[in-house]
Amino acid sequence: MMATTNISASLLLVSTTRTRKQAYSTTAKASPSSSSSEKVEIRVCTDKPCRKQGSSDTLQVLSGIAPPFVTVNSCGCLARCGSGPNIVVLPGPTFVSHCGTPTKAAGVMSVVCGGGVEDNAAGEAAASSVSRCLEALALRKRAEDEMGRGDFSLAYSLLSQAVDLKPFGGLHIIYKDRSAARLAVGDVNGALEDAKQALALARYYPEAYICEGDVFMVMEQFDAAEESYSIALDLDPSIRRSKSFKARIAKLQEKLAPADLA
Repeated sequence: MMATTNISASLLLVSTTRTRKQAYSTTAKASPSSSSSEKVEIRVCTDKPCRKQGSSDTLQVLSGIAPPFVTVNSCGCLARCGSGPNIVVLPGPTFVSHCGTPTKAAGVMSVVCGGGVEDNAAGEAAASSVSRCLEALALRKRAEDEMGRGDFSLAYSLLSQAVDLKPFGGLHIIYKDRSAARLAVGDVNGALEDAKQALALARYYPEAYICEGDVFMVMEQFDAAEESYSIALDLDPSIRRSKSFKARIAKLQEKLAPADLA
């Protein structure tokens, strides 16, 4: 009983220096965009006037295609009522009005990510990049629906198509989802590979560490699973309230307790 209590305390009550150091010094190499680009925040007005003009959809699209160095949040009025949906890109600030379509939202994100619009050739390339990014997002959303219905094989196929499109943002989420799909169909090594690829793109992505921990659980590498879950918790302490995360920890406790009692 004492061993189980200690495990619970270490994972659910304490964010340890050990896990923080591992998260920050992980051997997974960060992508150029996440390591060399300035941190950017995009705020989307969700006050009533902008919300009526579709800002909730804009927020969803921008969140779905954001690369790791971009955070997307909702905000209050940006004092540009009547020209919404309105967003602001920080630092700057750079205000963008009439951002009410997926193409416009993805175009803004493309510019944030370095997409060129200076000449016709660059403009055509940027338009193609925007189109591919939106297509990848649609494929990911379909895949998530299929996973909800239990069709993990189809989800894997859809997510693989999304990966092949090489979107400029959201790729770390696609790899994370494909890791879960591959694990569900029994492709353990592929699932671990995708979880690590997600972390290579976004080294501070808690959900990817959870996926990695899930793979280690199936591989019966329980100490490694504990480490991955601990890093996820250290990066996002709010997940301790998640029922699914609590279930993972309970299962891990069952596996670790006999070894601690031996």
